[in-house]
Amino acid sequence: MKHFLTLKDFKKEEILEMLALAIQIKRDFLDSKECNLMHKKTLGMIFEKNSTRTRVSFEAGIYQLGGMGIFLSNKEIQLSRGESIEDTARVISSMLDMIMIRTFEHSRLEDFARYSSVPVINGLSDLYHPVQVMADYLTMIENGIFVKEDIFDSKHHMTPKVAYIGDGNNMTHSWLMLSAKMGFDINVATPKGYEPNAHILQEAREMARDTGAKINLYEDPLVAIKNCNVVVTDTWVSMGQEEEKMQRQKIFADYKVDEVLMQNAHPDAIFLHCLPAYRGQEVASSVIDGKQSRVFQEAENRLHAQKGIMVWLYQNSKK
Repeated sequence: MKHFLTLKDFKKEEILEMLALAIQIKRDFLDSKECNLMHKKTLGMIFEKNSTRTRVSFEAGIYQLGGMGIFLSNKEIQLSRGESIEDTARVISSMLDMIMIRTFEHSRLEDFARYSSVPVINGLSDLYHPVQVMADYLTMIENGIFVKEDIFDSKHHMTPKVAYIGDGNNMTHSWLMLSAKMGFDINVATPKGYEPNAHILQEAREMARDTGAKINLYEDPLVAIKNCNVVVTDTWVSMGQEEEKMQRQKIFADYKVDEVLMQNAHPDAIFLHCLPAYRGQEVASSVIDGKQSRVFQEAENRLHAQKGIMVWLYQNSKK
């Protein structure tokens, strides 16, 4: 059974297949062509953490593919009353064609997938947010960071150099995996003590040996961003960290992506943020609303990238 829990489980070619599907599905969508690649299929969406983009993009996405989505709030299902993950997975997967889960501990996803008879998609966990970086990569392709027509030809694309500025969180981990799998360089700048998970970093560096990707850690964001053509950040305070807000704002004050910092990137660099953004904290409004920002294109691409993921999983789930 194929699940989509983290990019480390996939070959580069498989990731490109999903993206190729996403590009074709988006093209058909914009041309108002009907798409029934998941006709009458049902996606269950379990939300143990709230969301805007994840809920809307998955629910709209499965509908536009000819299927339907069922929203399952943690408060409304028996998981919240103590039913085991194993029992919930067995029962729900017997009634659905695919399941997306947005949760806290990544281990919950792994346990659910272990007992599920249908594909499970990670809509976000404490360790990874793989559907987001698929949308980010699609946005990079559309902005010429990769030549769209040569997406399968590694010899004829423009290699990106990414700077990730901020907290070493689930988004950082997902970017590390994307870099390692796809073979591009990434510079990560975090305050001391807020680096990425050491085990995940080691895994990414081991995978990067096969693709030639270079993964660099810095404390100075000015060094990390130098000449990069993709600049990425995320909120300094993730869900569940609210009690650390004041402390984190002080620690991360020098990691704000503003116009001064962006001047050190490549002149044609694009800016990405998974949203929600806290303007004036991790990013200046002048950057997120500026000419280099692709944040809202990136957000829309959640819809199309996830369609590609769902269709690929459905087509490959029985292999």
